[in-house]
Amino acid sequence: MKKSHRLKTGIFSGSFNPIHIGHLALANYLCEYEGLDEIWFMVTPQNPLKTQDELWSDELRLRLVELCISDYPHFRASDFEFHLPRPSYSVYTLEKLREAYPDREFHLIIGSDNWARFDRWFQSERIIKENHIIIYPRPGFPVAAEELPETVRLVHSPVFEISSTFIREALKAGKDVRYFLHPKVWEQIESVLIPSTDAE
Repeated sequence: MKKSHRLKTGIFSGSFNPIHIGHLALANYLCEYEGLDEIWFMVTPQNPLKTQDELWSDELRLRLVELCISDYPHFRASDFEFHLPRPSYSVYTLEKLREAYPDREFHLIIGSDNWARFDRWFQSERIIKENHIIIYPRPGFPVAAEELPETVRLVHSPVFEISSTFIREALKAGKDVRYFLHPKVWEQIESVLIPSTDAE
């Protein structure tokens, strides 16, 4: 792909069910060390490779993202996929983003675990051909950087072994996991999802 002077915008798409400090630290690294001007946290209403059984509401997940990124100018919460046909396929999302924001150069951000199964993604070859892709490391999924297509690059960001599944299971078990979450997210979860023990 030709070099562009457009605003380099990372698309960090996910359920964010909920967003945690691993997501935020990775995105922070990509902006400060890997040349991205902005990162859009694109909250996905439905992932074709996941069930919806454990998904918190679209509105709550988006609200939690909005709460924890408001103080950092390079982050934006996006409900772009809420307004697209479901299920949400990245190839179509990226196409619509390019049409809606021609002044931006989009970079899809994925983990090396997703890269290992990228051939399962809908129209994966088209995604690679038409878009920039940034791969960040995940434990147990090494990537041979020298074998990557021209539009794909591997970054050497810190590895964060935190998952939203861990957070949800900890909350169900009554664990206090506030330090795995942005303080504003923890406050919201306490008020919305954790039953009060106060007597009425």
